[in-house]
Amino acid sequence: MEGADIGFVHLGIEIHNLQNDLYIFGFRIAYYGIIIGLGMLAGIWMAQSDAKRRGQDPEIYLDFALYGIIFSIIGARLYYVVFQWDSYKNNLLEVFNLRAGGLAIYGGVIAAIITLAAFTRIRKLSFFSMADSGVLGLITGQIIGRWGNFFNCEAFGGYTDSLFAMRIRLSLVNENMLTTDVLNHKIVENGVEYIQVHPTFLYESVWNLGLLLFMLWFRHHKKFDGEMLWIYLLGYGVGRFWIEGLRTDQLIFFHTGIPVSQALSMILILAAGAILVVRHRQIEKGEEGDR
Repeated sequence: MEGADIGFVHLGIEIHNLQNDLYIFGFRIAYYGIIIGLGMLAGIWMAQSDAKRRGQDPEIYLDFALYGIIFSIIGARLYYVVFQWDSYKNNLLEVFNLRAGGLAIYGGVIAAIITLAAFTRIRKLSFFSMADSGVLGLITGQIIGRWGNFFNCEAFGGYTDSLFAMRIRLSLVNENMLTTDVLNHKIVENGVEYIQVHPTFLYESVWNLGLLLFMLWFRHHKKFDGEMLWIYLLGYGVGRFWIEGLRTDQLIFFHTGIPVSQALSMILILAAGAILVVRHRQIEKGEEGDR
């Protein structure tokens, strides 16, 4: 780890001179933004590809993306601000400062679902049919987008010495993300201070990749429109519930000590799981699926 900025110590991986932005014609562009943008493009491609496979018009998904992306960003920001209100209540202009970070995936997902409901109602399209292709694009974007957290040195967990333990140069980390336990396990090498933590951004990216691969297989066996949506909400909810418990930067539900994303994940797990069970029982009893 001599001189490295980030390293996976038990895997022998070291990264030196980590940069989180670049300049083009004098304009600063954050790698976080670039990666989020790439995730969006990949997500649109995935959704359109699945729509084409199902005999739908892929251009409809591009039309939706123009609205969905905008409102998802707004939703992700509002979700974050609401549960970090103490950080913004005395400086409301900071709410609009996206360069300082502060987007929450669940807020974006909620906004995307609401936007899709409005879009399909106006266009007189099937919400659940579009959602089934849309969630394939959504999870694709999440797989890629999580790597923006890597360049920002954020979205990590507590101390660990597991196989995937990640060391980060302390000077690169926002002090608000540091816990007493993490600092108590601080490591000093050649005068450089490091923290050693769970790379939860990596865990979530890999979990989402596994979920996507399962969904790509399962889509050929789905019984009703909306099934892919419920599988996504169930599968992502399970992974996020586990991973959120490891993170040091949890959003807390109004001073209750309850992590918002864990609570929401549990609600989604129970709701989506119940709906899948009920719908499959209906189909087994001979009721026609709305494929």
